[in-house]
Amino acid sequence: MFISKKHLSRRTILRGLGASVALPLLDAMIPARTALAQTAAAPTLRFGTVYVPHGVIMDAWMPTQVGKDFELPLSLQPLAALRQHVNVVSGLYSEGSNTHSCCPGFFSSAAEAARGKTILLNTSLDQVIAEKIGRETTFPSMEFAIEDSTMALGSCVGDFLCAYMDTISWRTPTQPLPMEINPRVVFERMFGGDAATPEARRARLEQSTSVLDAIAEDVHGLKPALASHDQARLDEYLENVREIERRIVRGEQQRTEANVEAPATPVGVPASYSEHVSLMFELQALAFQADMTRVTSFMMSRELSGLSFPEIGVADGHHPTSHNNYDPKQMEKKAKIDTYNMSLFAAFLERLKNTPDGEGSLLDHSLFIYGSGMSNGNVHNHLNLPVLLAGGAGGRLTGGRHIQAGKLAAERDQPQIPKFDELKPIANLQVSLMQMYGVEQESYGVGKCASNGTIDLA
Repeated sequence: MFISKKHLSRRTILRGLGASVALPLLDAMIPARTALAQTAAAPTLRFGTVYVPHGVIMDAWMPTQVGKDFELPLSLQPLAALRQHVNVVSGLYSEGSNTHSCCPGFFSSAAEAARGKTILLNTSLDQVIAEKIGRETTFPSMEFAIEDSTMALGSCVGDFLCAYMDTISWRTPTQPLPMEINPRVVFERMFGGDAATPEARRARLEQSTSVLDAIAEDVHGLKPALASHDQARLDEYLENVREIERRIVRGEQQRTEANVEAPATPVGVPASYSEHVSLMFELQALAFQADMTRVTSFMMSRELSGLSFPEIGVADGHHPTSHNNYDPKQMEKKAKIDTYNMSLFAAFLERLKNTPDGEGSLLDHSLFIYGSGMSNGNVHNHLNLPVLLAGGAGGRLTGGRHIQAGKLAAERDQPQIPKFDELKPIANLQVSLMQMYGVEQESYGVGKCASNGTIDLA
């Protein structure tokens, strides 16, 4: 480790046996001659994609009022304390096959999955933005998930390959990126030490030595050079790292104690859905805080997911509840799942909101697109996709609005389903987000899914 007398490098790494920890942004990293106002004017931007399967109950999701003064419907109520940081975007669609396999591609890549043994989609939105803002970080992008095709029966559909449902990140049209489902693997990737040998990492794990124990000497040497407020910020960050490590170990112990038989599931995957999701969100927050990455993608579960949610009183699997035949009781169960997932996402946003980053917070300087490639799970359509934008994108986006991209119809074919006379391709929104991040691109998408303009987010 090298500490300048003038200021601390943004790339300072604390190292120990089989471990390395990047630091959060500290005031000591801002050179004395650099005005903080300059840092505030050009904050470090982050971007994330969060995917949920099986659509939503749209009447419990879409606000009835347009603009600022809208009431939060049931499934968005977990965002009440964050409403000024979020925008609901309605009236978007994608066109193509109504199979589950195509939905992640509609949402992340504006393309329809190829049938047969050919892998062909489109470079995904997150990877387009990562190419622009991710090159300076340790990981140009990071990909997270809760499930993949090794964990489910009937995991792939018809003549579509599993890859189309196992990831929302595509580096190129023919190169899907694997999503990591094991928090332990992510933690070791982040803090295991790029320069450490595999043997050193293994020795630390076998000795049950914490990452923070391994870097204690470097921490001790760094602290005297920091002001008291930087010391407090460093302590809080390192305690978050330690808490994540504790939770991963606890999850592994719970699986062992319960004698859980899951040969296809890595040991570090918690048995609890909420704990698994929360760990993955917390790892993303730490990666943003330490500037290890500026782009993430996260599948909170995959299409055809059979996960149930007894913790909220829904014993049925997620996929079956989406095929509700418009039965009010079944629709209520699906709405509960939608609301529950939103509450987990809201907790993550609150975490980012409470994490200082320059002259703002991580939430101020980030933007997440949250939603699904399916709208009405009962019939598998892609009309009026559920889409939410969260974060300020470094001052580029004003929150607290319901932005209606299409034209809502006066009447409905189905009483439970809002209908639009005019819809805009979700690819139009994706072009607008690219441009917001400095990507000079006027169009996006493939074939029937391609853009025909942009969405006004001003």
